Amino acid sequence: MKKICLTLIGIYIMFIGAFAQKATRPDTVYEVKPLHLDEINLVSSYYKQEGIHSAVTGGIGNEHVVDLSNGLDVKFVGWDARHNKHSLDLGLGFDHHTSASSAYVSKSGASKTDGTRIYPSVEYTVENVRGNSFGFGAYYSTEYNYKSVGLDLHAGRKLGTNTEIDGKISGFFDKVKMIYPSELIPAPTIVSPSTYTTASGRTITIDGQSSKDNIPSSPRNTYSASLTLSQIVNTRMQFSVMLDMVAQNGYLGLPFHRVYFADGSVHVENLPETRKKLPIGVRLNYFLGDKVVLRSYYRYYMDDWGLRAHTAELEIPVKVTSFFSIAPFYRYYTQTAIKYFGAYGTHTANDQYYSSNYSLSALTSQFVGAGIHLAPPKGILNQHFSALDARFGHYTQSTELYANVLSFAFTFK
Repeated sequence: MKKICLTLIGIYIMFIGAFAQKATRPDTVYEVKPLHLDEINLVSSYYKQEGIHSAVTGGIGNEHVVDLSNGLDVKFVGWDARHNKHSLDLGLGFDHHTSASSAYVSKSGASKTDGTRIYPSVEYTVENVRGNSFGFGAYYSTEYNYKSVGLDLHAGRKLGTNTEIDGKISGFFDKVKMIYPSELIPAPTIVSPSTYTTASGRTITIDGQSSKDNIPSSPRNTYSASLTLSQIVNTRMQFSVMLDMVAQNGYLGLPFHRVYFADGSVHVENLPETRKKLPIGVRLNYFLGDKVVLRSYYRYYMDDWGLRAHTAELEIPVKVTSFFSIAPFYRYYTQTAIKYFGAYGTHTANDQYYSSNYSLSALTSQFVGAGIHLAPPKGILNQHFSALDARFGHYTQSTELYANVLSFAFTFK
């Protein structure tokens, strides 16, 4: 992982060097424009899911979930005396979900039937007249069972007029609350005022003494490095190649996921404390005249838990009028199971690691739907309400899970 990080940092420094080169300035005097409000985006979505393989109840329970998500993104743009473009993006997301299976999760002896997640973010990017850019981002997310802090550095460089390379390194640092099923809450053995050892032998850091109101937490860290190469082939064709390298360590399961063994005993999901992932993707866009675009995407994924996956997606935006378009889409996905997955009642005491989470099983899924885009020249209702996007999709999975999602995006200039 250190080698990956050092490589990406080197690339990042190369981008900064390219950015620092003095830009050719025109003879005319350039007007400095401080950061000003450029665009506001509001996104809202409704998601409803049904299934019969909840991990909370060992792979046999109700997977009913309803999620209402809302997001606000505010973008500021300005230019300095060197013609550099400065962009500041401020985001705030809010999700609220209810789940049938969460009623079986005990938090200090009480059932938890819903959850709320709040996740603010900030990104700052500077781009020069050649199109080279660099910047940073910071993210925070909190829910009743975890907290997460994220940081990233990103950079882009133009290689000629038709080629661009972008890179990003990021880290997310999570704290997962050790909320056990009510029948499996371990009696802690106090080691010191800041740590205790659970019945399974895991040492967990806590603040102060253990009590029913002070639920301990365990760390989960995710480090990633990504590269994207984009190429304009001709006036009709564009493609990009994406490579991600991800490494995780810490508590990678969830303590309230039950696993039932063949002998009828019940246990807490146990997974390795490290995981390495390698997704590789290709995106190809082809313009069929002025009214139709073919947008295709393929990704191959592999990790050291034994999961292998393929994703293929096709979207076809069709321009009905100069300001109205419709875009049907279809996505197919297939994966193998991880080495540690087993259905209800199949694991034994000989298994070092075990999970009955069906999202880690062998499965196939399909996602089909359509979106519309409306952007009249004079705006919607008024000139500041510039665009409206709506999208509906139906999702099915071979594990007898299905879901519907409806989303809206409003753009204000």
